[in-house]
Amino acid sequence: MKKTIQCLIAHLVLCIGISTAFSQGLAPPSNVTAVDTPNDDGSSITVKWDAAPEDSGVSGYQILRRIAGGGLEEIGALLPAGTTTYVDSNIEKGSTYAYIVRAVTETEATVDSEETAPAKGTGEWFHTGKIPLFIAMIAFSIAIVTSIYQARSGEEVFVRRIPGLEAVNEAIGRATEMGRSILYVLGLGGVSGPATIASMNILGQVARRTADYETPLHVPCNDPIVLNVVREMVKAAYLNEGRPDSYNEDTIFFLTDSQFAYAAGVDGIMLREKPAAIFLQGTFFAESLILAETGNSIGAIQIAGTDSEHQLPFFISACDYTLIGEELYAASAYLSKEPMLLGSIRGQDWGKVIIFAVIVLGVILELAGVNWITTLLQRVS
Repeated sequence: MKKTIQCLIAHLVLCIGISTAFSQGLAPPSNVTAVDTPNDDGSSITVKWDAAPEDSGVSGYQILRRIAGGGLEEIGALLPAGTTTYVDSNIEKGSTYAYIVRAVTETEATVDSEETAPAKGTGEWFHTGKIPLFIAMIAFSIAIVTSIYQARSGEEVFVRRIPGLEAVNEAIGRATEMGRSILYVLGLGGVSGPATIASMNILGQVARRTADYETPLHVPCNDPIVLNVVREMVKAAYLNEGRPDSYNEDTIFFLTDSQFAYAAGVDGIMLREKPAAIFLQGTFFAESLILAETGNSIGAIQIAGTDSEHQLPFFISACDYTLIGEELYAASAYLSKEPMLLGSIRGQDWGKVIIFAVIVLGVILELAGVNWITTLLQRVS
């Protein structure tokens, strides 16, 4: 008898809750659709529905999923009221799924939508939202290829004057006249670092000149892999200049892989050898000012270069010339006058000019209340 009364009470409460929910205007979610998520690899399905009115009493939505031939299961957490989209990213490619959106009130009364038509996730070959970016890449590539072609055709490619690179021949000539060596420091970067690669390209050009002038060249390294690559580059430079006998492998040596031990070792070389010219090119950290000040104290002409903005002030204050940022990467083209490299630099500069023009245009349009460029960039990103 007691259990019968409890069951009657439970049914009464449930009926009251449901009747209350419907009296508040609770209706099942409408226009529920399930479609393959566009521009993905087929690993998700997007469920959409119309939001319930604010006075409907809906406090959230629960998504139910049915796999073909299976039962319903709840997926994800309870979505807040006002949500109209859910992306199910926990699916198996090639499987078909159907969905139901369940509206939930604060009293935990629920009402379900109709089940959607089955949907299956499929991957797209091309992200249509990236078309503007694709067009920009094509235009940028055309600018580079055209510039390379013009440079190879004999057309003079203008590269702005970079004092630090113009001083390379002066520094090597000074060391030759004084009968003293040249010290080339690659910094602490690994062989895969962009600044180290750029530095090694500069070293290749410096080595060609030291081979011609028969000027001693010392290159202390802090990485064994960098050491082997540098040895091959310098050896090739001497061979190309017809001076293979002048190449001395012992002048390119491994010092240490410890930061301040390396700095101390290079300082010792500076004080003992007193080179007439010092090149500090590559990746540097806290040791940059130590090296630059020691080189300055012995009266050497110093040409530094790095892409680390934190070390640039130290080089600028203590060295004769400093390559700032991208000047380090343009140095190999500037020194070698290789048409392909010069053409690449000009093509990249044209791309930068276009990007800068788009930014200026976007700012002007934004101030004028036109935000289509901002919207485009947000969609592309």
